[in-house]
Amino acid sequence: MQELIKLSYRSLLANKLRSVLTTLGIIIGVFAVIILVSIGTGVQSYITNQISGLGSNLIFVIPGRVGGARTPGGIQTNKLLLSDATMLENKLKDIAHVGPVIQKASTVKYGNLSDKAVSIVGTTANYPDTVKITIEKGTFFNSSQARAGTRVVLIGSTVASTLFPNTNPMGKTVTIAGTRYTVIGILQKRGSIFGIDQDNTVIIPIAAAKRQFGVTNVNTIYLSAKTPELVSTVKSRTNQILLKRLSEDDFSLQTQESTLDTIRNITNILSVALGGIAGISLLVGGIGIMNIMLVSVTERTREIGLRKAVGARRVDILLQFLLEAVFLSLTGGIIGIAIGVGGSLVLSKFFVSSITPWSIIVAFTFSCLVGVVFGMAPAIRASNLSPIEALRHE
Repeated sequence: MQELIKLSYRSLLANKLRSVLTTLGIIIGVFAVIILVSIGTGVQSYITNQISGLGSNLIFVIPGRVGGARTPGGIQTNKLLLSDATMLENKLKDIAHVGPVIQKASTVKYGNLSDKAVSIVGTTANYPDTVKITIEKGTFFNSSQARAGTRVVLIGSTVASTLFPNTNPMGKTVTIAGTRYTVIGILQKRGSIFGIDQDNTVIIPIAAAKRQFGVTNVNTIYLSAKTPELVSTVKSRTNQILLKRLSEDDFSLQTQESTLDTIRNITNILSVALGGIAGISLLVGGIGIMNIMLVSVTERTREIGLRKAVGARRVDILLQFLLEAVFLSLTGGIIGIAIGVGGSLVLSKFFVSSITPWSIIVAFTFSCLVGVVFGMAPAIRASNLSPIEALRHE
């Protein structure tokens, strides 16, 4: 076997350029598998961390039922009212925090500067306890300010840097959709998700949002169980309370864990799909190996005949050519892994990516199998050559 390995290695070195070009398909395939899977895994980790950052015991009440009744236009109607959130807060105050939200998009101005498409969040004083936001500077508005609709506002870091590039925003007056609000706080930076800037937002008292935008419905009601053990209890009791006024088609309850499970399922499918697409490159590389090895068998027919004439067995010829194919695929796999890991590390500086050991193992194993599977046909063909016919070959 040692002699066969040396012979196979020398045969590949005799055609260096051909060997290098043959391994390119495997290198690209392995590289693509590692890079694309690392992107899928990175996206999953990023989204999971973003959602987890809202609070570990979070429950969402959203309008409509998934797959439930819809209007003729296909839009689910919103029947959630602020009074529903107030009722939940009164009946669940011992086991959960409740934070209703009215959300709109508008322009925020300060002097000659403006920030467009800002997310305007109208909520109650419980919001920081419910959603676990952090205030970098200043304070959140209190319950009396929320009920009275006092015109105060907390601004995100993007709004602060856009409207107050060289000024301290605290105590300044900004205009939101034509209405003046006094800045009482700055929110800690949260970053972007799917290209949406979470810091391009402002928070105002919910009564002020109702009055300014002329709405009575809330977009979402957030509930945060006071302990992880209470999540199922809060969810069950919330459902019972809301069903006294609403029907099952009027709202949906989602826990953070169910949301994370859904996201994990989607991103897992995405990772597998991306890996599968990249795996096609490995198949193409395998076909390339098979083609080159078939050409090699044709070119070395006389050599095969000579070896058989001096006593080489069929299995010796088969192993020699099979080893050459495996060497090519292994070399391509190792180089592809090195480039893929390096590329993922570089990519992580600019985009969310995470290298997973299983993607490296799968890519390497697949590259080995490619050498065996696609090298078998040329090896069998070489081993089946008649020594007399092979020696006659020109």
